[in-house]
Amino acid sequence: MADEPPMYDPARYTDHGKWMDGWETRRRREPGEDWCIVGLGLAGDVRGVVIDTRHFRGNHPERAAVDACATASDPRDPGAAEALAWTRIVPEVPLEADALNVFPVETAGRWTHVRLVIVPDGGVARLRVHGVAIPEEGGGVSGTTDLASVDVGGAVLACSDAFFCAPGNLLLAGPPAGMHDGWETRRRRGPGHDWVVVHLGRRGILERVEVDTRFFKGNHPGSCDLEAHDAGPGGEAPGEARRRDRAVLVEPATWAPALADRPLGPDRVHVFEPPDLAELPATHVRLRIHPDGGVARLRVHGRPTAG
Repeated sequence: MADEPPMYDPARYTDHGKWMDGWETRRRREPGEDWCIVGLGLAGDVRGVVIDTRHFRGNHPERAAVDACATASDPRDPGAAEALAWTRIVPEVPLEADALNVFPVETAGRWTHVRLVIVPDGGVARLRVHGVAIPEEGGGVSGTTDLASVDVGGAVLACSDAFFCAPGNLLLAGPPAGMHDGWETRRRRGPGHDWVVVHLGRRGILERVEVDTRFFKGNHPGSCDLEAHDAGPGGEAPGEARRRDRAVLVEPATWAPALADRPLGPDRVHVFEPPDLAELPATHVRLRIHPDGGVARLRVHGRPTAG
């Protein structure tokens, strides 16, 4: 589960054989399969899985599957793990050696753990589980909070361009680590502007917005504005409703201006508050950058509302 890509050291060996940067099981001489359980950092709806077999060439698993469950117990004991209600979210599929094996997930749910099953044995360098966080029902979010944070279920639904960096980086926790850790669009050669739509993890009243351009020095946007959309109570519904929003909420007729066009400078955090920022209820926001460029983080602070 290391953050960095797997590495290969041709000269490194251990008492068990060649050292590999990943999880590798012994050669199975009897029927069966190997598996490992991973507790998700945030409970949520899984949208896709990447089974990374890079550097595993003659020792990768032939096939793999992924199960998911929701539990408050500790499933690390094998007996307890078998007793859980596992749902298969990735069917048994063949794996390619030395490759990023990417699989979409169509089974909606709120999961806390996944189980990677490899058949019959072998090595996997990294497992990535992508999705949208879904906080516990009634999980206390009170006072002013970052409504767009992935920790409370914020998610990017759509964007105009993601040529250099993915827009999902905008909502990551912590400060940016570099330009690669933000959202950057290609250079626009015609009219128009770039934009990103964010589904807030909680419906709330906007109080402060931060547009962070750190590390973007010669490629930051010239300016930005912000629009808000309020789907009303229940507008933050998880699971299948959240998936439908991805398709239908890119151009709603009810976007309201929340922040008029404001200039942006390089490599800094820009803070916008009332009276410049309208204190509107919102379940979604659309950040528009003019004409293009890079933004490291977007924080949308507000007061959560009931429903």
